Amino acid sequence: MTTSPLSLLDPEARHVLELGRQAPAPPFESGTPEEARRAYDEGFPELQGAREPVTSLAERTIAGPGGSLPLRIYRGKGAPTAGAPALLYLHGGGWVIGNLDSHDEICRWFAKMAGCVVVSADYRLAPEHKFPAAIEDCRASLSFMRTCADDLGIDIGRIAVAGDSAGGNLATVLCLLCREEKSPPTAQLLFYPNTDASQTADSYRRFADGFGLTASTMAWFRDHYIRDLSDIQDWRVSPLRAASLAGVAPAFVAIAGHDILADEGEAYAKRLEEAEVPVVVRRWPGQIHGFVSMGRHGPAAREAVTAAVAAWRAFDPAFGRQAD
Repeated sequence: MTTSPLSLLDPEARHVLELGRQAPAPPFESGTPEEARRAYDEGFPELQGAREPVTSLAERTIAGPGGSLPLRIYRGKGAPTAGAPALLYLHGGGWVIGNLDSHDEICRWFAKMAGCVVVSADYRLAPEHKFPAAIEDCRASLSFMRTCADDLGIDIGRIAVAGDSAGGNLATVLCLLCREEKSPPTAQLLFYPNTDASQTADSYRRFADGFGLTASTMAWFRDHYIRDLSDIQDWRVSPLRAASLAGVAPAFVAIAGHDILADEGEAYAKRLEEAEVPVVVRRWPGQIHGFVSMGRHGPAAREAVTAAVAAWRAFDPAFGRQAD
């Protein structure tokens, strides 16, 4: 008898999927981006984990390539007032949805666990701002962190980047773009990153429907992000297609076992290893896409952030005692 993939899910993942079935909402692709954003904003608070207190939190707006670019800056307990490690966090949401609030708890966890300063960027969204607008905003955010390092109390030589899903895509691209610069990111912490916009990996077939993020929704996200089909071949959209990954920052890659993006996350980690880039891969076989944003319903979300911080510390010998 064939075992159903659903039976292999962790209890918390099954619970989240059941919540979705009990309160069915139309798929994002059946409406407009504005409707998708409203639905997402109404739903994510029911999934998020506890918001950890931080030493300070500030809202700041900088001049971005397309106008004002909002940032949120967290200083975690234990972060030194000067020379602190820092993290640029890039939220997920298929380049179309998501904002500073949707990933607030993850940024707080990083700030607390790593004793660092976290800068979360509210980059421009598609389809109003198509590729490469989001990447341009991410570069501007990183540039701000470097330029204002003293003001932020951070070490310009200890800035890492992190992101989930589409945010993981942006983080990988940022690391590739900056590898020849004077102060490139020192680590990339990736949760189920999108690395190949062709969407042809076998996990798109295995988990096409019934596991949260569907193949049709992911295609809708991508098609809003790209300008035309030729962009799929551009490594700044599909970093798995970069000619070489040599010289990029050491990477932590979290894989959800029941996720349409699972195979391309594995493929990216393999290419990093082949390029002799230090990489730590952690797999959550019974989890679904987006599980790091589902902390209210089980421990896996915090476990993943804890694992990412541990990898970051291992990559950076300058880290001191881990924050309580």
